[in-house]
Amino acid sequence: MFETIPKTQFPPKEDLFIWDGQCGFCKYWIMVWKSKTRGLEYQTFQEVAENFPDIPFKEFKRASRLIEKDGAVFSGPDSAFRTFAYFKEPSTFWHNWYQRSKIFRQLSNHGYNFISKNRPLLMQLTIVFWGKNPLKRKPYWLIWLLGLLGLFGTLIYFLR
Repeated sequence: MFETIPKTQFPPKEDLFIWDGQCGFCKYWIMVWKSKTRGLEYQTFQEVAENFPDIPFKEFKRASRLIEKDGAVFSGPDSAFRTFAYFKEPSTFWHNWYQRSKIFRQLSNHGYNFISKNRPLLMQLTIVFWGKNPLKRKPYWLIWLLGLLGLFGTLIYFLR
């Protein structure tokens, strides 16, 4: 599990989302987020970890971080939830819920941990459900869902 780090003494000049540049799943979704956000820079921990000597390098490997100009650090799922505040249509709902609810925070942290340990599988599922191009995603998940519903409907019809 990752460590939550509340603040850095070395804040960036611009609000910064830091992610794992060796993760295809991460790169896919960063490309999506870049197209939807403003006022937020994106860099890999491999590029910028040394700029934050008070954050252990191993913690950058364990979880994404969003570091704001005032030095506030958001970690793991909260870094993703905080990113929604930078969307062209901003939302702080998920971040606020994460901050207020211990149960939601624990569920989110465990979900994030599961995702981080299964990124190759989730990358494959992402491609199956949305396609290879993150900037031209297709709703393949809907086709799969309709196909499954059709299959179940056919089975029910013939097995009754």
